[in-house]
Amino acid sequence: MSATEPLDVAIIGAGFAGIGTAIRLRQKGITDFAIFERDTKVGGTWRDNTYPGAACDIPSRLYSYSFAPNPDWSHTYSGSPEILGYIESMVDEFGLRPRIRFGHTVTGTTFDEATGLWSITFAGRRRTVRARTVVIASGPLSNASFPAIPGIEDYEGHKIHSARWDHDYDFTGKRVAVVGTGASAVQIVPELVRQAETVKVFQRTPGWVLPRVNRPTNELTKQLYRRLPVTESLARQGWFWGHESVALGVVWNTPLTRVVESVAKLHLRTQVRDPWLRRQLTPDFRAGCKRLLMTSDFYPALQRANCTLVTWPIARISEHGIRTAEGIEHRVDCIVFATGFDVSKAGSPIPVTGRDGRVLADEWSKGAYAYKSVAVAGYPNLFLTFGPNSGPGHNSALVYMEAQIDYLTDAIGMILRQNLRTLEVRRDKQDRHNARLQQRLSATTWNSGCRSWYLTEDGFNATMFPGFGTQYVRQLAAVDTDDYILTSSAATPAIAGADHAVVPLG
Repeated sequence: MSATEPLDVAIIGAGFAGIGTAIRLRQKGITDFAIFERDTKVGGTWRDNTYPGAACDIPSRLYSYSFAPNPDWSHTYSGSPEILGYIESMVDEFGLRPRIRFGHTVTGTTFDEATGLWSITFAGRRRTVRARTVVIASGPLSNASFPAIPGIEDYEGHKIHSARWDHDYDFTGKRVAVVGTGASAVQIVPELVRQAETVKVFQRTPGWVLPRVNRPTNELTKQLYRRLPVTESLARQGWFWGHESVALGVVWNTPLTRVVESVAKLHLRTQVRDPWLRRQLTPDFRAGCKRLLMTSDFYPALQRANCTLVTWPIARISEHGIRTAEGIEHRVDCIVFATGFDVSKAGSPIPVTGRDGRVLADEWSKGAYAYKSVAVAGYPNLFLTFGPNSGPGHNSALVYMEAQIDYLTDAIGMILRQNLRTLEVRRDKQDRHNARLQQRLSATTWNSGCRSWYLTEDGFNATMFPGFGTQYVRQLAAVDTDDYILTSSAATPAIAGADHAVVPLG
């Protein structure tokens, strides 16, 4: 790539999605690409989340790419360092490191209608990169900030966000508060009670908790996977179908939902003897409405002598701690905010300006939407990974992401092979897709009344896909040009539905 020639593909983000996209581009013979990463290392979410106990609640065989298998996972469920190591190994195995531009924070992505190219600008850099196609692979869990709790700026103690862990802080002998009881908190609390003098866990809403059995993988199994890769593929398929069946109990409110809740209640009763504590930890919403939690360590940690569960609502943060609604001030030396990420349910993760000067953040201000999660009308040659309504409630996000990557890399291949100027999804097709999607979402547990990070403030679900993983993958099995407006490089009139073809993946 010269300083003046445009890239064929610009990938924004060097996490799971960006690295996976680069691998599939290379496997399909597309080599003129670069990855722009704001940090100094790859890894995305798994680079940022290094808090004690950080791990994935999806089995490792399934939380990895089928096109880049890893026979050496150490346990059923991997910790953050091992997952990060897997991402780094993919970078090296597929020779991607020379293609990554570290320290490039995107400040703007703008479509130039005169040239049919995207211009990308970066913080502190004069150079503008131009590209024929852009893949926004920054991910939904890439931005984190402290919650907007009154008085948070007045607190004089130490503050830590779970996604920006302070490894230099010594918890020994400290009074610690943990705000939140979600997926990060249930991993952090068991680690903190082993170090801190006291830990107070501030719970807004209890979650449904299922046991997590994390067995080590023996060497014979690893050798089998190395020598016969088909066996690892079969193991992955087994985990996939096992998780796929869970959809019947958590995506929709069915008799199997009661089964999931019964398992969670049995787990609670087995691990927590105190009836009042069990009552405090029992949700008042259906399983699946919020994210299911997978842990066998959280409940025992709450019952340690140095740990207390606080269920009164937080009124404000004071200079010395947390003041709850009944007027008690809990004085602490450190507050750990396990309050999640700024998920892009509304607005856009980076500034994007499309055709006719339209701004994606404005169009998404009341809730994000896209065509099959990967494309948005008015933004030609721009593709998303893990875009709106691509979240699974029961299966591996990487299964969904892999389907998106295969789809968008095939679309990019079509643009390059046919020398198209633009490939832009039709608005009527996009609107029809989203109307059906929201109708289906209305019948899911996520839209059944509880508050969760899946929904915007007014209840719009821009996050989850209302169905099985197999359904999600099937909708992305081929690029149907009838759903797009195609323009040739000679700037001939747009072709809407003409020369209709279905381009299979591969």
